Amino acid sequence: MSKKWASTVKLPISTFPPRPNSKLTGQYLKSSADDFYRWQAAHRPEDREFVIHDGPPYANGVLHAGHALNKVLKDIINRVKVQQGRRVSYKPGWDCHGLPIEMKALGASGDHRTMTALEIRKSARTLALSAIDEQMEAFRSYGVMGDWEGRYHTMDKEFELRQLRLFRKMVSRGLIYRKFKPVYWSPSSGTALAEAELEYNDAHISHAAYVKFRVVDDWRRILGLSEEQVPKNLFALIWTTTPWTLPANRAIAVHDDLDYCIVTWQEDAYIVAEDCLQNVEKLFSSTGDFCVLRTVKGAVIRQLRYLNILRGDRASSQPIIHAPFVSAESGSGLVHCAPGHGFEDYEVCLPLGIEVAAPVDKDGNFTAEAYPPDPSKLEGKSIFTEGSRAVIELMGRDVMQIARYKHKYPYDWRTKKPVIIRATAQWFADVAHIKDSALRALEEVRFVPESGKSRLEAFVKDRSEWCISRQRAWGVPIPALYNETGDAVMSEDSLDHIIKVIEERGTDAWWSDPPDDPAWIAPTLRGLGTYVRGTDTMDVWFDSGSSWTSSDKQADIYLEGSDQHRGWFQSSLLTRVAALAPPKESGSTAHVGLSPFKTLITHGFTLDAKGKKMSKSLGNIISPKAIMDGSLVESSGGAKKRKALKAEPYGPDALRFWVASSDYTKDVVLSPDILRSVNQSLGKYRVMIKMMLGSIQPEARTLPLTTLDCIALIQMKDVMAEVGRLYDNYEFQKVVSVLNRWLVQDVSAFYMDALKDRLYTVDGGGVLEPIFFGLMRMIAPITPLLVEEAWDHAPAWLKEDPNVMHPLHQLYSDPLIDPTRLPRDESQVRELIPGVTAAHTATLAAMELARQAKVLGSSVGCRVVLEVPAAEGAGAATARRVLASLEPELASILVVSEAEVAAARFVPDDDDGGEVEWSFQQPFSAYGDECRAWVLPPTKHKCPRCWRHVAEVEGELCGRCVRVATKGEGQATPGVGL
Repeated sequence: MSKKWASTVKLPISTFPPRPNSKLTGQYLKSSADDFYRWQAAHRPEDREFVIHDGPPYANGVLHAGHALNKVLKDIINRVKVQQGRRVSYKPGWDCHGLPIEMKALGASGDHRTMTALEIRKSARTLALSAIDEQMEAFRSYGVMGDWEGRYHTMDKEFELRQLRLFRKMVSRGLIYRKFKPVYWSPSSGTALAEAELEYNDAHISHAAYVKFRVVDDWRRILGLSEEQVPKNLFALIWTTTPWTLPANRAIAVHDDLDYCIVTWQEDAYIVAEDCLQNVEKLFSSTGDFCVLRTVKGAVIRQLRYLNILRGDRASSQPIIHAPFVSAESGSGLVHCAPGHGFEDYEVCLPLGIEVAAPVDKDGNFTAEAYPPDPSKLEGKSIFTEGSRAVIELMGRDVMQIARYKHKYPYDWRTKKPVIIRATAQWFADVAHIKDSALRALEEVRFVPESGKSRLEAFVKDRSEWCISRQRAWGVPIPALYNETGDAVMSEDSLDHIIKVIEERGTDAWWSDPPDDPAWIAPTLRGLGTYVRGTDTMDVWFDSGSSWTSSDKQADIYLEGSDQHRGWFQSSLLTRVAALAPPKESGSTAHVGLSPFKTLITHGFTLDAKGKKMSKSLGNIISPKAIMDGSLVESSGGAKKRKALKAEPYGPDALRFWVASSDYTKDVVLSPDILRSVNQSLGKYRVMIKMMLGSIQPEARTLPLTTLDCIALIQMKDVMAEVGRLYDNYEFQKVVSVLNRWLVQDVSAFYMDALKDRLYTVDGGGVLEPIFFGLMRMIAPITPLLVEEAWDHAPAWLKEDPNVMHPLHQLYSDPLIDPTRLPRDESQVRELIPGVTAAHTATLAAMELARQAKVLGSSVGCRVVLEVPAAEGAGAATARRVLASLEPELASILVVSEAEVAAARFVPDDDDGGEVEWSFQQPFSAYGDECRAWVLPPTKHKCPRCWRHVAEVEGELCGRCVRVATKGEGQATPGVGL
């Protein structure tokens, strides 16, 4: 462009920077999160409250990408609801009790063996509070808004009191009981565990053994055998993967309907299920003949009795019993039963009065009861190592084979060490009694994704009881008293009294007060004996599962990781149903409102670029802080070979944009490459915003709308409707996809490209102001800092307009443009859009052919002819009518110098009928008719100001630029049919 005319061109001017200024991040965080949360709490109606109840993260350790995924998803939803006119109430919470913090407190003491319960609790509380402060600061740095001052902690006195009152209500309903029975026990943690506290190791190695037990009493008569038919001894052959449980063996189980063979080998006979003979043949193949003597049903076998040599010579014989879980799929078809170390064993043995023995202590070592003939042989030995080997040695020749066996086995999810099943006296919640009500309550719940419903239902269906007691100091005490004989007292009077004392003294007093302090004894119990306070604490899932008690209303949404189906989702559902469901004896089936949540949303885990779960040991963790502050670290061959990437600070919005761009219903991949791509996408948004802010003019509000403007408004209207629907369906990944397509195709490549000529060289005009605010509304839930920053750099006249609200404060449904400026018939403009977009796409394709031929540079260096054949039919007629009506604006829309519509077959020639210098064409379909876009050399000269080839004389201005440059009034072409 000639310098002579450069000063007359109105280029966009904006202070909006190409990348975020990290020095201003704190300012924008405050205004877009803390200030905004207070604003909406004051300006949105109280009767339209919206609540996402925060599943409390554990108050221990640093945050990882999964935490960011969770908190940002919640924040996006909260911001959408504010746009919809709801008043959001979001109180973040923290789960504060439990083993990891207690172990940390013990580790910090130097000598944990000397710490009292009170000292452990004080240290644990300090550690939890410190972690909460650090985590809260991190959450706020993600741009998460909420009532941070009103946050809840499960260790707060008021929270603990609500939890104890809930517990008392469950006691009054007969849902809490104490029983000596098997539970998952973690020797490494020294406490019972719930199913939700387990993880399974598929590569665990056990020592599996075939072991024989000698059958006694009159087995020949029972089996119908004579002394001549069978050797002297008969053995029941069992197979076990836990030889350490053999000292607790109290029965052998068979199935009544299975066929069992009496097989002879060398001098003895053995009982084996017929379908398992192939499994055990290898035991008898070394020497001697192996043959089947007789086959009988399991119902006959269970009339026999046998001896367990580990119980000593004086021990009584033990029964063979029927168990429905016995099959011939593996082993020998006979199952060793240790009711103190197996759930199914316990269930089948208990009704028969069979002893429940568990001669293993809390650390996983055998007790003296394990081997009565000589306790020293096993006592104090670990069941995982030397104790298991000692059992095998004591069994001697009765162990017929032992081998390493790899299988799936439960581990303590905190210590990553194997757990055992061990019978102890524990407190349980009766889930079987409330299971049906809980399942009915889920019928009213919306699940996202829908698969979450069947997953949660499966976990509920599989539970009959919940072990809620833990043998640790850092937790809410189970308010039980015990008399001289060890029997528990948990009457309603006693509970009410204890809760009242805790109101006055706090839960620490449960451990700090003298053991004989009578203040804890209810008046109705005084004088009836001596009582001591128990030391068990409640399962932390009972803690967090009680959090719904902070409100008498259902939460609109619970949103957590998919692992919480067996954790917080389930415990919250069960405790609420237990407290609110009508008593079973009432016969009521009411279940509406029983669930603590109306909608349940679950997200996956975060994985690295190779699809591996992020972990410290692999060195593949990307922390949210590293993403935002630029200290991004990428794994390169493990933890010992890390290398720092040169990464600029991406800021909170990049983190949030990654979350929104991910399909959170599945496991989510996070890698440096993905983050760079996310940041590049945000960069494109910034380019568009800068362009808009630099081009918005107040005069545009009064200028007539062109057809191009109307098309752009309708495209935005449709996109906003689609984005609104996707937000309502929590499909944020699709929101980002729709926004990206709209910005790239409709706004940048179509509208902005066509609008530049007007903006720079004519009147300004256009509808950039409503498009800017429409974009702000659509991205506000995802990138609130970007919106805040854009508004900070908006023109002063716009911010000072009393009729214009801050973009974050606007309702999503508020009008974006004065309705009186819009065309009377929107359908008329909608009819134009398919023809315009098809012609535009074909023209771009034809231009690209010209560029490849090196005959075309800028698009204004050509003219376009749209060939619309004079065919018969409604489609052809529509195409001719629509495209012809656009002819006055066609050159502007297509960003070319000249454009016309040819309603017949077009032949590319010049004005004299000769061949043109060059031509390229591209077919397109419009309204069912086959058309063609021709790109040809321009017929006029290049204007030195606007660069369009529309000047009559070479080197001179075109007529429009003459008027504008000499301060004449430039005027946009009125929209067709408006």
